[in-house]
Amino acid sequence: MAGIGRGTYEKTFDAFGKFTILRQSTGPRVMPVSVSALSSVAATSAKWSDPGRTNNFSSRLSFVQQLLIARKMNQSFSVQIAPTFVHRNLVSTEFDHNDLYAIGAGGRMKLAKRISFNAEYYYRVNRQPSINQTVYDPLSVGFDIETGGHVFQLIFTNSLAMIEKGFIGETTGSWAKGDIHFGFNISRVFTLKNYH
Repeated sequence: MAGIGRGTYEKTFDAFGKFTILRQSTGPRVMPVSVSALSSVAATSAKWSDPGRTNNFSSRLSFVQQLLIARKMNQSFSVQIAPTFVHRNLVSTEFDHNDLYAIGAGGRMKLAKRISFNAEYYYRVNRQPSINQTVYDPLSVGFDIETGGHVFQLIFTNSLAMIEKGFIGETTGSWAKGDIHFGFNISRVFTLKNYH
């Protein structure tokens, strides 16, 4: 699978590729989980905070590598863990890590044929004290509404960003302090070949 996106957070453009390594299956060959590898790149297009300095295009880039390990427990409930590596070419201060490591966990419960409830949390492994502001682990809950080929996502989260660079490394909101944001996504999947 391959995809592209555009987000309002830092006016970011992103692209990703996902490759399935193993598929959950029963029968002669039992595989208890599905495993996929995901790789993405994102570029911010917001104005530079300091236009007077030398600003390279490479400073706008961030990269993500994930291993997605998922299991469909039954017809209505699925879980996933996601070891994640994020590299940011440019960080706010010299004390911020360019490389971030996190473990994501998520779940999906079907409420109806075309509606599901989703939850996702990322634990940042290499935490660091921030000079500018406190960074929190991202927690998101929401609903997916499928309408044919489109999926509408309604999301409540403590993060402003929808890409890994932002929500793993730059979440400054706290659920405990009421910093809950509402987001809306729409995605469309184009199938070139059906493997079922």
